[in-house]
Amino acid sequence: MTQSTAQSSNPLLNIGFKIPFDQIRPEHAEPAVDELLAAARERVENLARSGERNFENFMADLDTLTEQLGTVNTIVHHLDSVVSSDEWKAATEAIIPKTTQFYTELSLHPGLWGALKAFGETDTAKGLDPVRARHLKLTTDEFRRGGADLPDDQKARLLEVNTKLAQTTNQFAKNVLDATAAYELYVPTERLGGVPQRVQDATRQDAQSKGQEDHRLTLHAPTLQPILTYADDRELRRELWEASGMLGQQEGRDNRPLIREILKLRREQAEILGFANFADYVLEDRMAKSGQGALNFERDLDAKTRPAYERENAELEAYYREKAGADAPALAPWDIAYWAEKQRQEKYDFDEEALRPYFALDNVLSGLFEICRRVFGITVKEAQAPGWHPEVKFYDIFDEAGTHIASFYTDWFPRDTKRGGAWMNAFITGGPKEGGVDPHLGLMCGNMTPPSSGGQGADAPALLSIREVETVFHEFGHLLHHAMSRVPVKSLSGTNVAWDFVELPSQIMENWVMEREALDLFARHYQTGEKLPDDLFQKLVKAQNYRAANFAMRQYSFGLTDLTLHVEYDPSGEEDPVAVARDVMARFYPTELPGNYAQVASFNHLFSSPVGYGAGYYSYKWAEVLDADAFSRFAKEGIFNRETGRAYVDSILSRGGSADPAALYREFMGRDPDADALLRRSGLL
Repeated sequence: MTQSTAQSSNPLLNIGFKIPFDQIRPEHAEPAVDELLAAARERVENLARSGERNFENFMADLDTLTEQLGTVNTIVHHLDSVVSSDEWKAATEAIIPKTTQFYTELSLHPGLWGALKAFGETDTAKGLDPVRARHLKLTTDEFRRGGADLPDDQKARLLEVNTKLAQTTNQFAKNVLDATAAYELYVPTERLGGVPQRVQDATRQDAQSKGQEDHRLTLHAPTLQPILTYADDRELRRELWEASGMLGQQEGRDNRPLIREILKLRREQAEILGFANFADYVLEDRMAKSGQGALNFERDLDAKTRPAYERENAELEAYYREKAGADAPALAPWDIAYWAEKQRQEKYDFDEEALRPYFALDNVLSGLFEICRRVFGITVKEAQAPGWHPEVKFYDIFDEAGTHIASFYTDWFPRDTKRGGAWMNAFITGGPKEGGVDPHLGLMCGNMTPPSSGGQGADAPALLSIREVETVFHEFGHLLHHAMSRVPVKSLSGTNVAWDFVELPSQIMENWVMEREALDLFARHYQTGEKLPDDLFQKLVKAQNYRAANFAMRQYSFGLTDLTLHVEYDPSGEEDPVAVARDVMARFYPTELPGNYAQVASFNHLFSSPVGYGAGYYSYKWAEVLDADAFSRFAKEGIFNRETGRAYVDSILSRGGSADPAALYREFMGRDPDADALLRRSGLL
């Protein structure tokens, strides 16, 4: 990686390809960012000076202008997400106003904007190849969308808005992390009837690690989901469901006022830049094009799915009454997963827990890597590099010629100092260079079921659910998009694509999880080594689309809540955005929601960064349509067909944002997407 300084005592100023995570401390963050900001500002002034320009000494320099700063910024935010502490939180909060100010000033810099427009008028610019011409166009658009043509007073206000937005969204994320870490409930074994033994063992171990008896229950997904799905103790289910619902509502960590503040700032930001609302601003350069376009997409799916959704809920209600009796209390939100699981087990004679012994994490990863070797021609090997936690592993990726094209870290298990969910991120963007390639560097993080002693046998490894297996494949799809990029312009490389296209490479990978030939590569009993029995596989296939409409509607509820708040809601009006969100979600929930329901107060996807998935949550469903359709080519030509895999790499994975995503999709499929492919795959058409 290019370095702007000589060897420094600050490890963040000596970032090589293998990041010195064992040396980086919170006190290194602010001094490193200060030094890199000063160096970047100097480079900006040099670029803004007049003089004869060609692509190499102007656009290429502009492309890498913030490369080192961006990597350090990513590392600091990453460490605050995975080994959070008061010191890391303070370090992150210290750099946010500085980096936000720099990036806002960069997009508003009159000299740089003038130089960019002047370069755009040159014969050199008019003769650029398609990728570099796209870089010039998108960069010019980005400056204009960033406010480069605004009068000075509006530029100043935009800077204030952007800085406040960055600080407020960071506070939102911090509140969710702190509230999740703060919750614990100790219960005796007798309250865990119905809960899988592996969860009982893990929660007992967790309690013992805290010097306590009984079982320690938290709001981390590997504990929360099994309790809601299997615990016979209805009061325990209620307690955990309500505790999860209170995230972002407690005193001192209350995100509800921050939601209105974030929505106000986003609306003002959009209006300063000439857009009616935040959704129109962020979607202008995405496939949906506008907030209304995305709303229409979601509402069309809702209309097509609702009849099946209502039928599923009527069937669950009838099943519940049959089992619990006519006098049993009405189904509540904490009952749905429990009774749905009972119905599924009875209907399909299938318990997802029976799959876990066949999904040891290490086997899943080995199988995933073998699938990618067959389909995409890459080899993944475990390697060594300093990590941020003892559980972190490091891998190298090689292409068919044996060239090292990428490396990545993994961090799979929950901790109280780690944010929830699963994600992929890029640390370093490589790509083609004279005489070869510079490797890319990325990471995959998750909150999977950790290894545990007892239950499944002594010292059982991490045994995943089928959903967790899909999540591993999903995040590796994102990683492949980064790792296999061959774009010479870094800002168009890898996952730097339209947000509603970025989930295609991740979601398409999930399809292999349900293919028998693929499962045979990794679904083996962790003790006996036997393959997944065929009767269990057949039950899995039959149960695959069980309550598919409910799963789909849950996703629509998130997308429509997001778009309603960013298109139709007026943040300067009297309405409470939390109540608006609750009313939208209520239409997609099979039971009545309590009056204080505020899932939106912990909705990190929407509110934990200045943009993130704000006005973009619909992208998951948009990309699911693409992935269901695109996988149909693999299904037809062979799921391990190397030629199909090569075509997919050549048209999608290697191309990043170097061409219009709709054109890349057409190149791979030979046509536009089939809008009904997803509904057919889910059995909803």
